[in-house]
Amino acid sequence: MFDAATTTTPLQRVRGRAMARLSGGRLRDLHQSGSAKCLLPRVFGRAPEVVFLNTAGGVTGGDHLEYSLRIEDGAALGTTQTAERAYRATGAPGRVETRLSVGPGATLHWVPQELILFDGAALDRRLSVEMAEDAELILLETLVLGRAAMGERVQNLRLTDRRDVMRGGKRAMIEAIRLTDADLTSASPAGLNGATATASLTLIAPDAEDRLARLRTALPRDIRAAASAWDGRLTARFLAPRAYPLRKAVARAVECITNAPLPRVWQI
Repeated sequence: MFDAATTTTPLQRVRGRAMARLSGGRLRDLHQSGSAKCLLPRVFGRAPEVVFLNTAGGVTGGDHLEYSLRIEDGAALGTTQTAERAYRATGAPGRVETRLSVGPGATLHWVPQELILFDGAALDRRLSVEMAEDAELILLETLVLGRAAMGERVQNLRLTDRRDVMRGGKRAMIEAIRLTDADLTSASPAGLNGATATASLTLIAPDAEDRLARLRTALPRDIRAAASAWDGRLTARFLAPRAYPLRKAVARAVECITNAPLPRVWQI
């Protein structure tokens, strides 16, 4: 009889790479392999939308996914088809690498849906951006610990999440998040203080400071949120006890600073 606990047969791991390049509002290059896919739904009267998805349904130990989006001019939105899921892992962590490029005068709104972390997840996630000095970039990252509706509670976790932005050849932002078991308790001053959902929204643009006052009027009162701006960068942070109030607050904030609707795949 087959015994999964004692077999030495290597487990199947997910591999995938998806890349898109847009210029003049049109798709110029597209690559898809493995479980990583890229969709371009038809939209009218709006900037093109590029939707990435993982057909494996989630990430676990040893998986490796790569996404790349290059906007040479004009404007585009990048997102994910649904929330990404990081499942329980054994051994090496799963890896997700995303590379974005924004050309001179171009605009990219990178607004993926949530990353849901399950109990026992191990994930190493990296996002790197190369953007022109006069380009506009929006970055949204949302983390959710488990599914509250299912009564799930995350107690074991290994997450490293790094975001690195180069603007005009100079580093404009570097952020690194590391969450382990110790950070999940309410007693941890460096962790989530008992919250189960958090988000970071960043705008890098020549007029970023000018949008701060408008964004502050859109910040929620029912969850913790704050925003600041300096040197061409606007950042808002959110922390909530549940995922849905956070999702609504983030959606409102994105629409406020972009003055445009969210991608159609978002469901509020």
